[in-house]
Amino acid sequence: MSNNTPVNPTNWIREYTFQEFVKLNPHIINENQLIILYNQYLHKFLEEQNQKKINFKQSKTTQLLTEFKELQQTIAISTPGGGGSSDTKRNYVLTFAGDTEDDYVLTTFNPDNYDGTGTGLNHGFTVSFWIKPAEIGGFLQPLGRRSETNGRFHFGIKSATLVHVGVGQSTVKSDNTHNGGVSGGHGMTAGNWYNVVVTYGGDDHSSIGGDKHVRMWINGNAITKTGASGGGLGTANWQPSWTNTVNAASNIYLGARTDHNGLPGDPYSQGWACSLSEVAIYKEEKDDDGTFANEVYNGGFNYDHRNNSNLVGYWRLDEGSGTTATDLSGNGNHGTLTTDGTALPTWTPISSY
Repeated sequence: MSNNTPVNPTNWIREYTFQEFVKLNPHIINENQLIILYNQYLHKFLEEQNQKKINFKQSKTTQLLTEFKELQQTIAISTPGGGGSSDTKRNYVLTFAGDTEDDYVLTTFNPDNYDGTGTGLNHGFTVSFWIKPAEIGGFLQPLGRRSETNGRFHFGIKSATLVHVGVGQSTVKSDNTHNGGVSGGHGMTAGNWYNVVVTYGGDDHSSIGGDKHVRMWINGNAITKTGASGGGLGTANWQPSWTNTVNAASNIYLGARTDHNGLPGDPYSQGWACSLSEVAIYKEEKDDDGTFANEVYNGGFNYDHRNNSNLVGYWRLDEGSGTTATDLSGNGNHGTLTTDGTALPTWTPISSY
């Protein structure tokens, strides 16, 4: 049983069937792993009930596989949450080669467009996404931009242990202080899926908690920095007053970040070899205590952000073909699969994992 694979429910009050277990754990998309974890946790449950003889409801792997495939055909595997569940089962994620190909999704989402009295991203925001790293290294970004030194909007890692988040004029990062069982900072390793949620309290101090704090959760666990007042990664300062040197770097990328660097023709920066799914951006701080982060994480791939308020960007990355990544928020900031090398990002079937 992998410590990197969260399973719901963590404490069973009764014996769950395999079908119930599948619906409770939509983030586990490997069939054999799902079966192994089900048997391990059912065994643990029965042992806790002091049953001397262990009798699984489904004892044969072939039988479980048959049930799993039948279940896939009849229902959408999802866990209801505050955002509700999707009525369509996920089929694809988008995979990037990173700096070996400089491949990315070029969107028309410009964070500056959401400046405004009481409604702009500088007044508070939430970013959520699922990522499966193919590498862990220095300065890797799954999405964002840095149109100027004081125009940051990116959410990645700085090293094998530190996260690296840019908000306006500030960059904040974690150190080895942590809670919630996250070991060594972000705790990510290559080959595993992670849900990341970042919130910003806003420059006007009027959002949740009345502060400018940046907070981050990975798989529902809070990431903290030593000495950061109010918890989280510290405070930021995003004032919509800068002038962009290079307009091309104002819109965000997926799979990397844009970076002005004084080079209008080469804004690609800090690309990450990874798979990406369910990128959502809100123009408000959804909460500051992790309630929303855990709701999204427990909802898995099929959590539907469209059922929530103040959604301004939403790319599920489930198209499976073509060169368009559709923005489902209704704001029309669609993305185009792009490369500065020879190969575009690739649509990867979930069944491949």
